[in-house]
Amino acid sequence: MAPEKRKLKVLGASLVAAIALTGCAPAGFESADYGNAAEPASNDVVATPGATAGAEPETDPSAEATAEAAPGEANTPEISDEVATNELNAAKVPRMGTTVQDENGFVLYRFDKDEDSPAKSNCNGDCAKIWPPVISNDGEPKLKGVDESLVGTVTRADGTKQLTLKGWPLYRYIGDKKAGQWKGQNVSGTWFVIQPNGTKNLTCLPAVSKPVAPPADSSGDAGGDADAGGDYSY
Repeated sequence: MAPEKRKLKVLGASLVAAIALTGCAPAGFESADYGNAAEPASNDVVATPGATAGAEPETDPSAEATAEAAPGEANTPEISDEVATNELNAAKVPRMGTTVQDENGFVLYRFDKDEDSPAKSNCNGDCAKIWPPVISNDGEPKLKGVDESLVGTVTRADGTKQLTLKGWPLYRYIGDKKAGQWKGQNVSGTWFVIQPNGTKNLTCLPAVSKPVAPPADSSGDAGGDADAGGDYSY
């Protein structure tokens, strides 16, 4: 290959890489919001011990079991239909690819500090205000593109039932103001968009960022356009 053609080929590859970098952040989200370091991740990045991005769902029944009911589960508080999540849908979004969304199209997340075998949520208090748990009355949401055998529930500290996917408790992020947004990706280096098989979606891995601040009151107004919160551990 002539030196000139080789140079052109290298230059072309560099341009493609540059475009991929700038195209990693969610639509309408400036790269500065991610510390100017949005980087697409390779598919062999380890998502969790034994789970990698793009991995096929396992069929081992022991990995699919719903967490055992906590004592007194018969007294589980009833939640309103407005608060309950009634659907889990696999859906693709620009730049990120496959996600799991609720019936309103909001992207769902998993938390590295949780546990999946057995399922356990370690996000409570202010953490749960920033990352509202995906809760359900009956633990049987309608599914589209999500394997029923991977869906379960875990009883939270307040007695509500939180939906799980392959053992991982599911959450929304109050920083996402519209359906299809995924501004929670890699927040604190512990929160990730979840795929229908329960693994992290690492197609696009922005730089670690801080979460938005918790709501100032119980009204649910998070002020998601405000500056990111402090040095929260969540």
